Amino acid sequence: MQFLKLGEKTSFFLKYLIRGLAWFGVLILIFIIFKNYVHLNLAEWLEPIFDTTRLIFAIYIISELVFGIIPPELFMIWALRFGGIYDYVLLVFVFAVLSYFAGFAGYLFGNYLNKTVLFRYLRKRYLGKYHSLLQKFGPFLILVAAITPLPWSGISMLVGSLHYPTKKYLFWALSRFIRFAVYGAIIWEANFL
Repeated sequence: MQFLKLGEKTSFFLKYLIRGLAWFGVLILIFIIFKNYVHLNLAEWLEPIFDTTRLIFAIYIISELVFGIIPPELFMIWALRFGGIYDYVLLVFVFAVLSYFAGFAGYLFGNYLNKTVLFRYLRKRYLGKYHSLLQKFGPFLILVAAITPLPWSGISMLVGSLHYPTKKYLFWALSRFIRFAVYGAIIWEANFL
């Protein structure tokens, strides 16, 4: 792996961080507008789903395992309905732990199934552009994927398929908790705007 100037890593990180913050800003803005100005009773429509905590967690786990189809921030917004800060923090922490392990499951999937036709297709079809980024940025890509909207499970699969050392992956993947802590705090504060 080639050595890079700090400037390249910083610009790579900032590019995806700005994209992530822009998406997050739009999500928070929509949340505030719906909460304060739209008088559509979505809660009534979604109540059967919202009331079934197991279903919410099942949807979340499937989403995290399948390239993060649904942004974790939407589940953090769902967690607000429990009212208290302690319940909210606990739920956000549980979501973070599940996301961390979903990434590790993706890593293992990539590590052990990289010889199959299905995985080669997935890697070529969905993860190809990230392969060159991994070659160029190494563990920094894991950090960026953990904190920004890059597909967490997908990057983890790619990292596993290239037999990146497990201990190093697990260490760098801990940065996933930073995203949940920061975004969770912002969502909590936005709830009171």
